[in-house]
Amino acid sequence: MRMDADDVEEEVAPITPKARSGPGYTVDKKIICIGLSIHTASVSLREKLAIQEDDWASVGREITKIKGISEAAILSTCNRFEIYIVAEDANRGVMDVTDFLHRRSNVAKRELKDNLFVLAEGAAVWHSLRVSGGLESLVVGEGQILSQMKRCYEISTSKDGGAGKLLTRMFVTAVTAGKRVRAETGIAKGGVSISSAAVELVEKMCVDDIGLEMNQLEVAIVGAGKMGRLLVQHLTPRNVRKITLINRSKERAMELVDMFPLAPLKVKGMGDMLGCVATHHVTFACTGATEPILTSADLARVIKKPTMLVDISVPRNVDDEGANAIEGCKAYNVDDLKAVVQANQARRKKLMVEAEEVLKEELQSFESWQQSLGSVPMISMLQMRAERIRSEEFRKVESKLQGLSVTEKEAVDRITRGVVNKLLHGPMTQLRQVENADDRVQTARKVAAMFKLEEKMDMMERNNKDGGSKK
Repeated sequence: MRMDADDVEEEVAPITPKARSGPGYTVDKKIICIGLSIHTASVSLREKLAIQEDDWASVGREITKIKGISEAAILSTCNRFEIYIVAEDANRGVMDVTDFLHRRSNVAKRELKDNLFVLAEGAAVWHSLRVSGGLESLVVGEGQILSQMKRCYEISTSKDGGAGKLLTRMFVTAVTAGKRVRAETGIAKGGVSISSAAVELVEKMCVDDIGLEMNQLEVAIVGAGKMGRLLVQHLTPRNVRKITLINRSKERAMELVDMFPLAPLKVKGMGDMLGCVATHHVTFACTGATEPILTSADLARVIKKPTMLVDISVPRNVDDEGANAIEGCKAYNVDDLKAVVQANQARRKKLMVEAEEVLKEELQSFESWQQSLGSVPMISMLQMRAERIRSEEFRKVESKLQGLSVTEKEAVDRITRGVVNKLLHGPMTQLRQVENADDRVQTARKVAAMFKLEEKMDMMERNNKDGGSKK
């Protein structure tokens, strides 16, 4: 339901759903995705809303303090900003999260409403699978988003995170789907990262912008993280003359030197950044800074020859508007990569269809699991009723078991529990397998009659009805 309002793939280990405590599930709760992406909003707006990874858990937990929102998770990258929530009232939840973003970022509510996309229920889950599979990325099939989605799962399901039962299962499904897409289709082959697209942009524009061929370029890279590593990977086979890594930690940069022994790499500290911008033909910026580290004033002071600046960070590292006002300087940001990417997209259309077939299987699996949750209240009542009967019967004969040892008593207790569980297995399986909501109600009523639970079921339905009328 829609509402108004890298060539090297990161190693992603299998994940196992974590048990989460919190409010019980009801069929009224809905998964909702609220966000911005490179397809729907400019980099200037995305960077205003961007949340650093260290804050994903705390912000998610803060959102769950809003009345009616029981779960929340944050996914904020250079290409997208998304908040996943579980709420009883979808419209109310969207309004409350929009208000929260307005207060946190100072972005006007009107601007948020004009740019945010909102997806609910099945559409939100489908979107999460497409994101993890790389189908919603600027560069279709890129591998970094899968690692980012797994990181979102790890953070949101930690003890400080805001995810609960529904979001935990959704993220497990999304990561599984993302891994299957890359293993079972060819969508991740070729240049499939923001970094590769940035290098292609320079290759396409360097003659026009600075009058030099690719093999004549001296390149600086500010930042030695994942994107910096991928930049080195894609620059090396293009035979650029020199690559200077500029990083706060020289040890981190030296790891890349060891990783690429054939690349013409040198390492500098952040204190040499402006000097390197002045002497190199092209500078890529890819750090985690939350504001520009290359300002227009500094750039105007040091740039005295034709220079290209390519910023692939969000928030932006380069004041590109000011930089483009400097004679001989040409600055690009992530939004400028779209034209480069579009040239490579036609080949991937067939692969996207194949990938979606894989995603549909995972979506069906999630929806079957979600449907089964509608039977949880009745199953819980059934288990409680059976355990109460077992405990009462056990107490009646407890005096006759005085001659048994502790180990023998434990064996009797274990055997009786096993008998009860085997007797309940059939009814509980039947309840879980009924997909149609009306059929599930009828099946639940039959089970309730068999086990004398009609009164409790009537009470449960009245509570659900009363709760729904108060929303």
